[in-house]
Amino acid sequence: MDVDALTRAREPRWARLRELTRRRRLTGAEADEMTRLYQATAGDLSAVRSAAPEPALVTRLSILVAGARVWLTGAHETSTHPVRRFLVYGLAAALYRVRWWAVTVSLAVVALAALSAWWTVTHPESLALVGDPETRAAFAHQEFANYYVEYDSGSFAASVWSNNWFIAAQCIALGITGIYPLFLLYNTVLQLGVAGAIMSEAGLLDVYFQLLAPHGLLELSAVFVAAAAGLRLCWTMLVPGPRTRGEALAQEGRTAFGVALGLAGVLLVSGLIEGFITGSAIPWAIKDLIGVAACAAFWVYVFGFGRVAARAQVSGDVEGDFRVDTVAVSA
Repeated sequence: MDVDALTRAREPRWARLRELTRRRRLTGAEADEMTRLYQATAGDLSAVRSAAPEPALVTRLSILVAGARVWLTGAHETSTHPVRRFLVYGLAAALYRVRWWAVTVSLAVVALAALSAWWTVTHPESLALVGDPETRAAFAHQEFANYYVEYDSGSFAASVWSNNWFIAAQCIALGITGIYPLFLLYNTVLQLGVAGAIMSEAGLLDVYFQLLAPHGLLELSAVFVAAAAGLRLCWTMLVPGPRTRGEALAQEGRTAFGVALGLAGVLLVSGLIEGFITGSAIPWAIKDLIGVAACAAFWVYVFGFGRVAARAQVSGDVEGDFRVDTVAVSA
């Protein structure tokens, strides 16, 4: 193949393609012309590579074809709009769908944990199952508080965040079974109740709440929401409503996945509070205020932004290119 002859013959075509790729907008006729030129130039590139692999010409045509391909496929620029829409509407709508499930789970766990603490502290045989008096005293006076200061703040925050989000993700991923979320909630009830009973026995119930409030209110809220999303998946499988079971599970599963992504950010905030605030020398009143404010902001987001998203007809399901197209069919 005579590369120079080919270049002279095809140069007008390549120049026209280059001109079209540099435009921001094309008419319908120009878009059709670009498509034809792109296909022809790709054929030229293939011929040059196979018959006369001239490096300079191959590089030139490769860049030209790649530029036309980007234009035709529409990948002009990276936009943060989908991320912003997800944070403002999508995540809020997804959380809003499970709001009453989350509230029910939260109230049930708090009530059962209080009942567990009362039962344990008022029944000596139950306290004995936890440990002997010396072990319980060591836990109340040393171990419970030392847990928040014995590690480096940054490492502790990262460890807490990754562990809590893994638990939340498992709640959602395995929620369809209905077993794992209930198992997690049962363990949470026992942990909160038994720890509260031991601290109450030692007369340190105020320290118990002081250490839990800064991070625990937000952390537990996120875990309860994850458990609620998992339980909702199980309920959807059992009672799909007017949708087919497959359609219902697919939609609720995608929504639950959005909840899991959102809770990663929520639990990151609670992890940072636990790592840098809970065990710090900041006055307890400020620590608790931070915890209450963070928790309140989360629930305002769930109910406030979620309601706005619902009114905007946002369901919390995936949108755009990831949406599954459906068409009406006759019965």
